[in-house]
Amino acid sequence: MFPPQQSSSTDEEESAEMAKTQEVERIAKKLDKMVHKKNTDGALDLLRELRNMKMSLETLQSTRVGMSVNAVRKQSSDEEVQTLAKTLIKSWKKLLDGAEGKSDGKKKEGSPVRSSSTSKDSGATEKSSMKSVETPTTPTTPTVPHRFTSFPPTPVTTDNVRTKSRELLVAALQTGDDFKAIGVDCEHVAAQIEERIFQEFKSTDMKYKTRLRSRISNLKDQKNPELRRNVLCGNISPERIASMTAEEMASAELKQIREALTKESIREHQLSKVGGTETDMFICNKCHGKNCTYTQVQTRSADEPMTTFVLCNGCGNRWKFC
Repeated sequence: MFPPQQSSSTDEEESAEMAKTQEVERIAKKLDKMVHKKNTDGALDLLRELRNMKMSLETLQSTRVGMSVNAVRKQSSDEEVQTLAKTLIKSWKKLLDGAEGKSDGKKKEGSPVRSSSTSKDSGATEKSSMKSVETPTTPTTPTVPHRFTSFPPTPVTTDNVRTKSRELLVAALQTGDDFKAIGVDCEHVAAQIEERIFQEFKSTDMKYKTRLRSRISNLKDQKNPELRRNVLCGNISPERIASMTAEEMASAELKQIREALTKESIREHQLSKVGGTETDMFICNKCHGKNCTYTQVQTRSADEPMTTFVLCNGCGNRWKFC
């Protein structure tokens, strides 16, 4: 009679745990959508639902809800949302630390010292016990699954330049505390980025070093944390960050400034023109527009034809048409 009852109870517990995991995953997806749309209205209700749930280590690891809550905390300007998100993350971190402590405790209990009737065996056992105490054990910290873990192992390099480059990339990725909240192996990500840059140039020449310096400076930029977060989260792959231009890596603020300067430059070019005739006879070689203005100036001897200077009213490009 007892075995069937225990089996039934276990099945019910597994079903309840599965249902809870599905509910947490549903909430995590909603939070991710809010962050993507930059609209965290309703996030407080979802966080309250999470607060009322008894979270397990398996659910945290399988749903990655910690990343979603942390992203909402950074996105939202509501103090109540930020406070509740911090509380949840703090409580879940204690759960992870507790699991780590239990793991260490089991390791210590798993190596008992056996006593012997002879002094020789006793001395050998004592030496063995001292060795086990002196040898430090590396605790295994459970981390949230990350999409970088699906990448193949990065080839080990013995080149000093490449090794130093990877170390600098790791330091850049560890700027701030984002990598701790996301739970990503920065050394693995840095190695992937460096490997792809090396594969492009096939050497550690000046082009290789210049490309690496631009990645490092942009990843360390305190005014552009979004680039670093996207790389850590996997939204920007190592292949992508390894080949992005300076304009593509720039922060949203810097992109707006550059766009404003471009428009101002075009406006100044347009205002600085003297006279000129509007025409659609010319095609701009930059924007391919036909909205142009041209002027003709006698730059050579009188018996030579006049030189035509063309200005694109669309992008401000100037050229000489002979």
